[in-house]
Amino acid sequence: MVGLPHISRKWKHPKVWWGLLLLELAGTVAVLSLFGIASPNLYRTALWQVGAENGFNSSPKQILYAYANHRPIPSTPFVWSQALTDFNVAISVLSMFIMIVKAVMFSLHVWYPILSAITNAVLVGLYVASVYGQAGPDNSDPRRPSSTAWYINKSCDFAPDSKLKHYCLMAKGTFAVTVIMVVIFLANLILSVWSCIPSAAQRAADKMDVDEMQMKDGNGSDNGSETNIRVNPTSVPYTPRTLAFNTLDRQLPLRSHQDESKGKAPRFA
Repeated sequence: MVGLPHISRKWKHPKVWWGLLLLELAGTVAVLSLFGIASPNLYRTALWQVGAENGFNSSPKQILYAYANHRPIPSTPFVWSQALTDFNVAISVLSMFIMIVKAVMFSLHVWYPILSAITNAVLVGLYVASVYGQAGPDNSDPRRPSSTAWYINKSCDFAPDSKLKHYCLMAKGTFAVTVIMVVIFLANLILSVWSCIPSAAQRAADKMDVDEMQMKDGNGSDNGSETNIRVNPTSVPYTPRTLAFNTLDRQLPLRSHQDESKGKAPRFA
């Protein structure tokens, strides 16, 4: 960070950051609970079957039919796959961990905007992938292609009983909370990028710091030479004449200097 003076390390509107953190806390707890409840397969296959019975998408039994008829095994659409469920649980746990870490680092004044921008960009991408997966297409059956999961754009009244209707509502709520998380992380990303841009006052202060450092570096050699040639004002300079008198008096220069420092008058002026 020190080598990047053009990137600000100070947050603009820290209260807004804390407000977004509270929203993130509520959303993270919600998605962690909803994704955990849905894992490993609470209602995914059940809703897949409801859509097949209403002609909205492919059937979960198509794999069994392919095995029975010795046909190529169709791939499971991502929207109905176990991979999506595991992915959702993983990003919710990761979100909780990152939220705790950044709250501690922000309190210690080391959660810089550039770190937040990178982290939130990654989280936005992960949650956008989750949104796409939950509402994704199902084109595995050419006779019943689906561009969007039926529980997203259709009523839960298509479910034959109250239990499946409850699952449909839970899936809708999970999708809605995931979209909200995308908005929260996107707002965090915008605030982070905006805080990375230094204000006019910060740019002026950085320029003054750079100029001061350059002046110190430029005057370093001069200051050193001045220091080397500087003479101690309390020392007594020795000239050839003074040295000759001291020699005649059989006194060393250092001894003469000590006498003067003790207040004794030298023998020779």
